Amino acid sequence: MPNYSPQELATQLRSGLLSFPVTHFTEDLQFDEAGYRGHLSWLSTFPVAGLFAAGGTGEGFSLTAAEIDRVVRAAVDEVRGRLPVVAPATGGTANAVEQARAAEAAGADGVLLMPPYLTEAGQDGLVEHVSAVCRATGLGVVVYSRANAVLKDRSVEILADRNPNLVGFKDGVGDIENLTRIYASVGDRLAYIGGLPTAETFALPLLQLGMSTYSSAIFNFVPQFALDFYADVRAQNRDAVYRRIKEFVLPYLDIRDRQKGYAVSIIKAGLAAVGRPAGPVRPPLQNLTEGESAELAALINKVS
Repeated sequence: MPNYSPQELATQLRSGLLSFPVTHFTEDLQFDEAGYRGHLSWLSTFPVAGLFAAGGTGEGFSLTAAEIDRVVRAAVDEVRGRLPVVAPATGGTANAVEQARAAEAAGADGVLLMPPYLTEAGQDGLVEHVSAVCRATGLGVVVYSRANAVLKDRSVEILADRNPNLVGFKDGVGDIENLTRIYASVGDRLAYIGGLPTAETFALPLLQLGMSTYSSAIFNFVPQFALDFYADVRAQNRDAVYRRIKEFVLPYLDIRDRQKGYAVSIIKAGLAAVGRPAGPVRPPLQNLTEGESAELAALINKVS
């Protein structure tokens, strides 16, 4: 039995910053459940609105279905209802349906529906894909619009009307016109989540489009900085937001942008820098170099 109904989940997710924890691996790239649980225990001492297990930052794309189930069950057991746990549903429709059902069986409170694997699809096909997952579970579903699954305003309107348990829209594109059209079409029917890499960069302007929250990867290793940044965004304290962007976010982006995939790798490097190592990333991602890790550690020291 989930701790949150779909409507309660939407209300909760709107209320604060969202945690997307990394998935811990041993040196031989196996799931390190003890390390993962310890990380969640630490993060749960900070006031966030939800935890998304095995998401993009959690390298969900590199996990088997059995591993995802293990990660989700560990998160549910460790958090024990203190905040909602949202599990991923990935791949094609049949796989995503199975994972949504597995998430419900594992005790998760919601589902983050990732784009389907590889294939391109038109809007009608995407509507059917999302609807099939919504029908498969009683949990609240958040759809992640990005890559080969960018939903247009009319599709979102149809989905919101057709599926009462579709409660959230996570944006990974940043198309201002499309976001404006979506909000104008469905308003507060959905919770809106910023999902561009290093979402802090876009948080203030997207607040005006109804995105009261976002997925914070840096919360993994500088949780207080991430929370203070979020508070400044919600207060629309432009001076404070841009001061933090200048002192930390922009130089952080300079490191992140040196290699494809570093958006995840840099989070694990950040955890190592603060003395909470989470192990390496799995291929095809690659770890930061020693020099880049040292550069990141020096940057973290300035804001810690």
